Amino acid sequence: MGALDSGNTAWILTSASLVFLMTPGVAFFYGGMVRAKAVLNMLMLEAAALSVTMIIWTLWGWSIAYAGSDIGGIFGDPASGFLLKDSMVAQDGVFTTTGLNSNNYPVSVDVAFQVAFAMITVGLICGAIAERVKYSTWMIFVALWITFDYAPMAHMVWNGGLLSADGAISKAIGAAAHDFAGGTVVHINAAVAALIIVLIIGKRKGFGTQPFRPHNVPFVMLGAFLLWFGWFGFNAGSAFAANGTAGYAWVSTSAATAAAMLSWGFTEKIRSGHYTAMGAASGMVAGLVGITPAADVVSPLWAIVLGAIVGILTCLACGLKFKLGYDDSLDVVGVHGVGGFTGTLLIGFFGEGTGLLAGGDWKQLVVQLVIALVAILYSAVITAIIAFALEKTIGWRVTEAQEVGGIDLADQGERAYDFAGTASSVLKEVK
Repeated sequence: MGALDSGNTAWILTSASLVFLMTPGVAFFYGGMVRAKAVLNMLMLEAAALSVTMIIWTLWGWSIAYAGSDIGGIFGDPASGFLLKDSMVAQDGVFTTTGLNSNNYPVSVDVAFQVAFAMITVGLICGAIAERVKYSTWMIFVALWITFDYAPMAHMVWNGGLLSADGAISKAIGAAAHDFAGGTVVHINAAVAALIIVLIIGKRKGFGTQPFRPHNVPFVMLGAFLLWFGWFGFNAGSAFAANGTAGYAWVSTSAATAAAMLSWGFTEKIRSGHYTAMGAASGMVAGLVGITPAADVVSPLWAIVLGAIVGILTCLACGLKFKLGYDDSLDVVGVHGVGGFTGTLLIGFFGEGTGLLAGGDWKQLVVQLVIALVAILYSAVITAIIAFALEKTIGWRVTEAQEVGGIDLADQGERAYDFAGTASSVLKEVK
């Protein structure tokens, strides 16, 4: 262990802040997509994702994911790192780091970086359940899901557990599983959880029979731009150092995202005759999702190809909910599920030196498929238990009358826009 590396410290702390920004970015992205009567509730769900996750991570989430001793390759001991006690000590009344990690930056910086990942992951789920769930139930869900789903999944993939490059699955197949920044832990995990909750709580009133138009497309575009910006911390920060890998992850992330935005737009143009702003925003996010697990191992050419493939597939996948009858309000499954699965799998084709088309053999493809399927299964089972228990106890949904009248007024007691006040002001001025 060497001396403090101030460059790495500054970069990872900056990356943590960029990743933190992604959850407010998602809030605007999703908030613009919902109807005006539900935008405050969406912003509040994202605020809970930030706040509840921070508390759980400080208490035992960090310990389960990274600090506690390994238990069966599935999770870490929640007690050994409780309240970050392995990472910090009281000194002169202030909590300061006791040591450095392998990249010579303080462990507290790593805590900050990893909790921001947990926040955005659970925050992604909100989009599928928009306009109909109670804030109180959501807060409880976040606490339980971070504890029993996200933290163990992070341990399995990024802390030497079952789904890691050193895990039992990789050893059995003879190829190292690869998930650079969260194809399994973040995107597949969140999308599967979203689908399970949607199937348990049911559809919004009017789903399939009336249009649910976004109330503020500029909000959506703002959210997408913030996400692209925040993703530089998400992917480039996952190099865990201020180095060439971080620089290349920035480049590959943007190349794939640009390709996905364009391919989504071309797909829309063929289908509907328009390049829509909603499509551009969704294509950006799809590309960001797809490149996440592969940002450090695909060449510039394959990054562009990966992004283009993901853009087309996710655009087409978002229409499946109407054919299959599940009400994923804002296409979490179509964008994050399909995008995350595709990006994870395409490492088996495009991974430099290991993928089928980039110098490797079939084993990389097999291990990528297996870890994706295991992540799907784990997320589905754990989320189903949590979501079903909440449904049968305190319940997920507001009443039908409250949903129709507007969940903002029912759950938050507020309106996002004072339409009545505006109209009254205009009438007074006319008089």
